[in-house]
Amino acid sequence: MDNGLTNAQWFLLVGGLLLVRGLTSSMIRRLPVTAAIIYLAVGLIVGPTVLNLFHFNPLKESALLEVLTEAAVLISLYAAGVKMPVPVSLARWRAPILLAFASMAVTVGLVAAFGHYALGLPLGAAVLLGAILAPTDPVLATDVQTRHPGDRDRLRFTLTCEAGMNDGSAFPFVMLGLGLLGLHELGDFGLRWALVDVVWATVAGLAIGVACGVTMAHVVARLRRAGAAHGLLDDFLGLGLIGIVYGLSVMANAWGFLAVFFAAVALRQTERKLAGAAPDKADRLQTADGAAHAAPVHDVPTLSEGSLIFKEHLERLSELLLILLIGGTLFVDSWSWRAVGMALFLFLVARPVSVMIGLVGTRTPWRIRGLAGWFGVRGIGSLYYLMYAIQHGLPKDVALELIHMTLIVVTLSVIFHGTSVKPLMERFWPEGRSAAIGPHRRGAG
Repeated sequence: MDNGLTNAQWFLLVGGLLLVRGLTSSMIRRLPVTAAIIYLAVGLIVGPTVLNLFHFNPLKESALLEVLTEAAVLISLYAAGVKMPVPVSLARWRAPILLAFASMAVTVGLVAAFGHYALGLPLGAAVLLGAILAPTDPVLATDVQTRHPGDRDRLRFTLTCEAGMNDGSAFPFVMLGLGLLGLHELGDFGLRWALVDVVWATVAGLAIGVACGVTMAHVVARLRRAGAAHGLLDDFLGLGLIGIVYGLSVMANAWGFLAVFFAAVALRQTERKLAGAAPDKADRLQTADGAAHAAPVHDVPTLSEGSLIFKEHLERLSELLLILLIGGTLFVDSWSWRAVGMALFLFLVARPVSVMIGLVGTRTPWRIRGLAGWFGVRGIGSLYYLMYAIQHGLPKDVALELIHMTLIVVTLSVIFHGTSVKPLMERFWPEGRSAAIGPHRRGAG
């Protein structure tokens, strides 16, 4: 990091932001913008765009940024997973599954085609860029995601579930892009890629996640029945589950993001089943931003609920730090027509088209399709994939081009989606409108 700030000044900057965020939480919720826009503005002001007090170089600091973004995404995936409604059903999950796999693949193809034919990127770099930009983000999209374990809003569920899955489903395309650049073994006719990176890594990730989540739920339930309820540290158990699941997945060459999300889903589902609870018809749990206040319908303590608030606090902290650093990467001349053009193509063409294609044949309401087509927030997940590629030997010239485009796309996503989410949600998806998901409704999202 080319840093003009001393350690003391960094503590003052971050500490001051935390204080402002904590003291103005209710005020920020009423503003027509998200907290991420405030963090970005501060980063732009203190960074090279305005005051040039520091410059964060993502190429030089790619190893550090990979770890930071990896941890942020894992925590966010866990938090998203434990908020999934009970029980899981194909009718309820059909739309987000299609978005996370079919629509995501279409987005990769469209972005790759635009990058290759319109911007002149090599095919491998274009495919890699498509994979980096395709997944929606579980960290920055909190204003359009499920707010608590009992939230039955169909749009929020669809977007949260999609983000939880497509951070893992994008990985095969990252490896495909690296393979086309000569940095990963694809095998004859791509056979190794199809069998190992697509089939094995996906199935193994799902199996590891579900197995670990179910096992953890049974272990915790047994200990609590034995009278150890007050001796369990839910926060540590939640973090431990993330670490174990992710570590096992990496060792098994499985997709760890997918595994962690489904570990959290399996944990939540199994705990409610063991507790003999009805589906989350009216459960409420106050989250880190205070969005829900009613007490849970069922008083049975669960690890998934007990660890959620702490994970959301970590999620907010990582959001502040990483968006601040993004603001500190940009210069005035970073805003090239190539990068801005890619962002506009992604937001206005690739995302809406992919959503419409992915949901063809479903009964998903058109209002949900339209809003989902716009709220494809890009953020921390894209930065992780980019740093992952750099750490796996991405050539410097290609890395600089992809860094440039990715940072502008993420920045514009923060601005466009951050300024439109509250007005659009209030206008087209107001509180109280009939939007509840339910297993009896086919194609429910």
